[in-house]
Amino acid sequence: MDAAPDIDAVADESVVVIGGGFGGLSTACYLADAGADVTLLEKNEQLGGRASRLEAEGFRFDMGPSWYLMPDVFERFFGHFDRSPEEYYTLTHLDPHYRVFWKDGDRVDVLPDMEHNRELFEAYEPGAGDALDAYLEEAERTYEIGMEHFVYEDRPRLRDYVDRDVLRYSWGLSLLGKMQGHVEGYFDHPKLQQLMQYTLVFLGGSPTNTPALYNLMSHVDFNMGVYYPDGGLGAVVDGIVELAEELGVEFVVDAEVTGIEGRYGAFAVDTAGGDRYLADIVVSNADYAHTERELLPERKRQYTEEYWESRTYAPSAFLLYLGVEGDVPELAHHTLVLPTRWEEHFAQIFDDPAWPDDPAYYLCVPSKTDETVAPDGHSNLFALVPIAPGLEDTPELRAEYRDLVLDDVAENTGTELRDRIVFEETFCVADFADRYNSYDGSALGLAHTLRQTSLFRPPHRSTALDGLYFTGATTTPGIGVPMCLISGGLTAERIADTI
Repeated sequence: MDAAPDIDAVADESVVVIGGGFGGLSTACYLADAGADVTLLEKNEQLGGRASRLEAEGFRFDMGPSWYLMPDVFERFFGHFDRSPEEYYTLTHLDPHYRVFWKDGDRVDVLPDMEHNRELFEAYEPGAGDALDAYLEEAERTYEIGMEHFVYEDRPRLRDYVDRDVLRYSWGLSLLGKMQGHVEGYFDHPKLQQLMQYTLVFLGGSPTNTPALYNLMSHVDFNMGVYYPDGGLGAVVDGIVELAEELGVEFVVDAEVTGIEGRYGAFAVDTAGGDRYLADIVVSNADYAHTERELLPERKRQYTEEYWESRTYAPSAFLLYLGVEGDVPELAHHTLVLPTRWEEHFAQIFDDPAWPDDPAYYLCVPSKTDETVAPDGHSNLFALVPIAPGLEDTPELRAEYRDLVLDDVAENTGTELRDRIVFEETFCVADFADRYNSYDGSALGLAHTLRQTSLFRPPHRSTALDGLYFTGATTTPGIGVPMCLISGGLTAERIADTI
């Protein structure tokens, strides 16, 4: 997708977008800007999809995404509309980028200062500082080539890859290996390997099932920086909604879609409230499997039930939102707590699903950076433990796991929270399924395994129903807020190419 995709062919088309996550918001903006009449229907009471907000007792939590990465993607998105992100929200460059506690008592900070990071790596393994430079050089090259020629360009068919330019661009990229083997080629120390691989959680994968191509995430992490949008990721949602309204998008919240009927030029989209919306084109940013299995008649579906059952899904999550009296000085804005060996945790997600016995998890304390997210004298904190989708999720299991997490935080970070909690809420597998219609309660959708990357992900255009399109994390380019923004542009291009 070039800086200004040609999608003028959609002018005067009426479009219903189902779902107000980043993919739906992005698609709506591109189509409205090109002259389409766009109405976006959102099931829940607020826009943003998984980037919802929880506000209670003076605390404001980002319920889902909390890392602002790949700022170039946001700049390119707003730039298409002759705007800039700064017109809608402001950013703070985090320092440290994040803190890591290992459960053997070790602790490190990764900083914007690359000399510090080189010395950090060198302290664990002689020569690792130079290896870090080499690794990041390759990651930068992978990022630049991958983004321009494989992410911003949609290649939905095998023949799209069999041409001279693609072969030239992809020469030397790590296309087929796995991240574990790729990282082992640079670093021997397991802790250094973990520092290069933790971002795989954002892709919904593990070191043994994620393609080595995603080494590009280390360029994002170390070279491009980690930012915080003041007000949280919800401020980014607000900014894109404001842009969409300027472009003419109409939003309807509390509008759960129950069925899609018709075809191109004659769609009817029904909602639980009894309203019916007519459109020439429908774009679904709702969960892809839910759209196919629940909103379409069987003859209009692309995939069988067996297809969805056979997919590898990204983890779900156990989330614990806490309002806490006082400060938490041991923690950074972003903190990771990792076992020295995390293979068992990944195995309990992907191989033998179970609640993790010795979890790797993430702690976010946005009140370290933003005083507006908590009352005076309090801290805003949430814990996120990746767990297998489809696990049994009961109040009793949540209570038991809540105690395990609080004990683990106290033991491994020195942060005792129990007696200071003034607000508490959990979110888990059943909530992902109920609030977002997510298959098996996955937090992210299809994992980025080799067989579920690029053209092996479900397409933007339905092959079974003319005029139905898809956007968001399950299609290309995949998981993550920046990828969903890009997905919106790719969907708009696909519509313009095929109507």
